[in-house]
Amino acid sequence: MIVLGIETSCDETAAAICSNGKILSNVVSQQLVHSKFGGVIPEIASREHELLLNQVVNQALFESGTKLNELNAISVTQGPGLAGTLLTGISFAKGLGLGLEIPVVPVNHLEGHIFANFLANEKLEFPFVCLLVSGGHTQLWAIQDMSEYILLGETRDDAAGEAFDKGARILDLSYPGGPEIEKAALGGNPEKIHFPRSLISKDSLEFSFSGLKTSLLYYMDDFKETKSIKLNDVIAGYQKAIIDVLVEKVHRALSITGFDTCIIAGGVAANQSLRKELSSVLNSKEIIFPELSFCTDNAAMIGYVGELKLKNGNYESINFSVKPNLKLI
Repeated sequence: MIVLGIETSCDETAAAICSNGKILSNVVSQQLVHSKFGGVIPEIASREHELLLNQVVNQALFESGTKLNELNAISVTQGPGLAGTLLTGISFAKGLGLGLEIPVVPVNHLEGHIFANFLANEKLEFPFVCLLVSGGHTQLWAIQDMSEYILLGETRDDAAGEAFDKGARILDLSYPGGPEIEKAALGGNPEKIHFPRSLISKDSLEFSFSGLKTSLLYYMDDFKETKSIKLNDVIAGYQKAIIDVLVEKVHRALSITGFDTCIIAGGVAANQSLRKELSSVLNSKEIIFPELSFCTDNAAMIGYVGELKLKNGNYESINFSVKPNLKLI
């Protein structure tokens, strides 16, 4: 079985070819145009997808050595994401699917991030805890099997990735903020300043990052006046506050569930400090991270989940619609 995966939920235009659980090609074109705005502009993102999709799909086919008429199915992100960008990808996929007379399978973007970990570790087995951590989501899940998910806890306000992006804006760093904060933090001492860690001592598995962001805003107002500490130290302290909360909640989730394995999914999973801290603090557990290329938005994970759904016969007909607010359950 050969499946074309298409991902357009935000500002990455991506296509991949998946065959029998193997990724034959994975092409991602990031829209750099948004950096000058400090964030994604939905209308611009949709137009960029329209310009790039055909090129990206053709590149994925070329790199995999696959001909268009060899495709058995297409899988495409249905949501969550930006309505306009999702519609661009789905319209393209449906048009191509109808022309080739092959199934078009809608895939939940969040499910894609979770199952990207199977691409990094073929021996991964259920059950496990999943920390889903991105710009739009910070959630802990007990994953029993495919489509058997129990929500353990989630953020009450901002997601961790959002805290990185908004923090970067306060710090006058460029977009996307996560990688910029990570780079700047390398030259700083995270112990120089202690930012608040909301809900870290609570027994619940909920998160909150809005107070941390506000604390940084107030601190930077004072910093611009006094400059009593290096900016890199401020950034390192801010990043550590986010990571400490994530690590503690993962530790608690593993204790509550009794599971021995936790997978990390989503864009923030690419953060090297988070990887090191989780692996160090939870060294008695199995902590699994996706490959860096599968952390941020990509079509390989969409193609992979689409193929699983096809094999299980678990997918909607081609009449499915865009679901910008789609949840995992």
